[in-house]
Amino acid sequence: MTGEVLSVDAPGRVSFVTEELGEVPEGGFRVETVHSGISAGTELTYVKGTNPYLGASWDPVLGLFGEGRPSVAYPVRGIGYMQAGVVVESRFRPVPEGRRVAMAYGHRTGYVADPLADRYVVLPPWLDPMLGIYVAHMGPICANGLLHAAHDLAGGDVRDLLDGVRGRRVAIVGAGVVGLLVAAFIGDAAEVVMIDETPARLEIAGKLGVAGTSAAEALDLKRSWRNGPGDHGADLVFQCRGQPRALALALKLLRPQGTVVDLAFYTSGAQEVRLGEEFHHNGLSLRCAQIGRVPRGLGHAWNRERLSRETVAMLARAGDLLREHVVTDVVGFGQAPEFLGDLAGGVRQTVQAVLGRDVQDERG
Repeated sequence: MTGEVLSVDAPGRVSFVTEELGEVPEGGFRVETVHSGISAGTELTYVKGTNPYLGASWDPVLGLFGEGRPSVAYPVRGIGYMQAGVVVESRFRPVPEGRRVAMAYGHRTGYVADPLADRYVVLPPWLDPMLGIYVAHMGPICANGLLHAAHDLAGGDVRDLLDGVRGRRVAIVGAGVVGLLVAAFIGDAAEVVMIDETPARLEIAGKLGVAGTSAAEALDLKRSWRNGPGDHGADLVFQCRGQPRALALALKLLRPQGTVVDLAFYTSGAQEVRLGEEFHHNGLSLRCAQIGRVPRGLGHAWNRERLSRETVAMLARAGDLLREHVVTDVVGFGQAPEFLGDLAGGVRQTVQAVLGRDVQDERG
């Protein structure tokens, strides 16, 4: 049995190629992809040729990039981590045929899963099938950012995902998918302001009920958020845009001894992040919150399965708004190579693009 997998053949060159799926083994199941979400930040680094794995050797033992043979070479196949599909063949009793699941197996039309090796989340029947793309990986990425904020405030005594934001003044830099999902998780638990350079994205934030301001006017928050003499600014900033100037702005927005929780992916230098300025003089903290690890000491109670459950709960509250305003483009699998090429070349802009099986083209 065969399927199709997205292949980045070289910078700027994207195609679909045939791959063997193999038979479903005892204890496995086969998924037919219904929706596959595009991460316009991470995935485009492969299309543009800027991903660090393409130019350096990664040592997973020491956690270092260095010289040597690059860890990834073209063609790069199976990028993407937001898949939702239906089980069409199963030899695994807990996941019978007909169940919908969320996984992270890349842009493929189908996949044969080994439940002992592959992570999967069975989706509730009430959930909009398209929103299933967030449950396995992207939603937990954002939830993990909130978990890091909670750990920063409460240490090992984190009881609730919102422990780090409840009742606080919070800024979110970057109104892309990550920033908008973080805002959806927070809801009305905190005073939140979204900051972005693009008016259209701030408009989306407004439709989700989140106040917004431009990057040029963001420092007005520093003046209006007064905590005491010589103590102005946000308690917490979620940095969700992969640009050094966004990180520099996040540090400027904090009150003394505040924390930036960083959910962005940087592929260039960081000359604009001047560590001798606000970072040094205000005693700030910068925490990288990527899904590869939860805060130290919380792994038993707060694993990725729990973060997926928190994602489902968030989608129960805010899913309709996310589907209406955040999903801006829905294209068929066959149009994916052209669409990704247009994104990488700056011909198109998107917030959340979704590849769909047998879908009508709905480009924003």
